[in-house]
Amino acid sequence: MLDDNLKAQLQSYLGRMTRPIVLVATLDGTDASREMQALLEDVVSLSALITLEKREADGSVRSPSFSVSRVGEDTGIRFAGIPMGHEFTSLVLALLHSGGHPPKVDASV
Repeated sequence: MLDDNLKAQLQSYLGRMTRPIVLVATLDGTDASREMQALLEDVVSLSALITLEKREADGSVRSPSFSVSRVGEDTGIRFAGIPMGHEFTSLVLALLHSGGHPPKVDASV
């Protein structure tokens, strides 16, 4: 799903992670679910600290969607649909911050 250039850039960013995270995908039989799964599998292939857990849609959460969590800790981060465009930047930040890379904030904050 991701082109080679974007994969290389993303892998560089993901190298800054220090803690394992899990992506929990809620999928159904739609094309959108298959596209989301392909995207998430691309992301998982770029870091040993990221794992993918797939769940069948049961109506308890929107489908297709996925959460980004620290192992054993729900961060409350959930994406409904495939994050593309500016939403992809939000995904990268969610991966980094959940994975232990500190956010860039001004010292006064």
